Amino acid sequence: MVNIQNKPINYPLGEYIERLESGGALLPDTPENLLEVVGILKSYGVVLDAYSKNLIYMAEHQFLVFFPFFKYFNGDFSFKKLLRHWWHDRINFEYAEYCMKSMMWHGGGGLDKYLDSTEFQERAQAVIKAKFKNNPIIMGVNQLFPDFLTEQLRVSAYTTGLGQFWRVMADIFLTLSDRYDQGEIKSIPDVVDHIKAGLVADASKPITYSVKIRDKVYDIIPKSVGLTFLADTAIPYVEAVFFRGTPFHGTVSYNAKAYQIPPDQSRFQYGALYADPLPIGGAGIPPTLLMQDMRHYLPDYLHEVYRRTRRGEDDLRVQICISFQKSMFCVTTATILGLMPNPLDTQDPDEQKANQVFMQKWLDRLKTSRLEDVNEQPNFCLVALPKSV
Repeated sequence: MVNIQNKPINYPLGEYIERLESGGALLPDTPENLLEVVGILKSYGVVLDAYSKNLIYMAEHQFLVFFPFFKYFNGDFSFKKLLRHWWHDRINFEYAEYCMKSMMWHGGGGLDKYLDSTEFQERAQAVIKAKFKNNPIIMGVNQLFPDFLTEQLRVSAYTTGLGQFWRVMADIFLTLSDRYDQGEIKSIPDVVDHIKAGLVADASKPITYSVKIRDKVYDIIPKSVGLTFLADTAIPYVEAVFFRGTPFHGTVSYNAKAYQIPPDQSRFQYGALYADPLPIGGAGIPPTLLMQDMRHYLPDYLHEVYRRTRRGEDDLRVQICISFQKSMFCVTTATILGLMPNPLDTQDPDEQKANQVFMQKWLDRLKTSRLEDVNEQPNFCLVALPKSV
């Protein structure tokens, strides 16, 4: 007998469910899309490597520092680096902090829950007392405002959490590029499978946080808390940065009377999957910093594609943003498939139905995203690839 799967009836995005069920992705599988996605993720991996190292450095060495003037130097300060910093000839670590603050504000996951627990409060107070035991002024401030320094440690906890998450993602994206260069990655589904395998492999990787004060190590997030990579950093990151985000200054009014920003942050749709690429480069658009960083590490084959477009390099940041959004839909596909309640190839009708309901809930949130745009947008002119690709 022919096994007829339960398919959504009259569902506007039903074609994407069918595509996922057949082993495809939210992004069409074309040679042009493959080149863009792998190339931009190579650049993104290099930038994430720098972001993650700096975030972890700040959490471990700049915690409870009220004026961390040199937090972006990773402990290697020099006058030459300071001049480059002032000239903005550097990685824009401000974007990493923007993502961290978005995660902290939206919350979610075990990390957010733990930071409101009594155990965290006790551990935070132990660190504060050890850090400022010889500083009666700060200890007095801590008595008057008991949440002030504790909140600083919450920020540090999110800083290291995002740094540890990006450490894993940077390795996934850089190995993806290596496999592409070796001829092992030949399609968009291959990209998705690679990312999903990386997410699954590190799903249970513990998220911990310890600081050293003088000669003693203090555990702020011990391993016993049970925080893990996938549930407590990856999923909250997707929720906060991919979906919700924050409204960009200059694109919407912050005046409450204008009603341009939803009063409920769970209804926010300002994340990477929704943002219009055209404002990239304008004032008040944080992703401009990321696009500026990635432009320095573009693979030659992708950079050449951008040069051959109608505007050449005049709108390079916008082109990078478009490719970046395509790659994020691949990451979203890997996330959806990795969290699927049942195997994708299940033959059980009830399990098939459960999978479809699960996918439909995700796609319901993507109705107003850039999903249709990246599927309809014409690709850049494909140039001849190097022999190693």
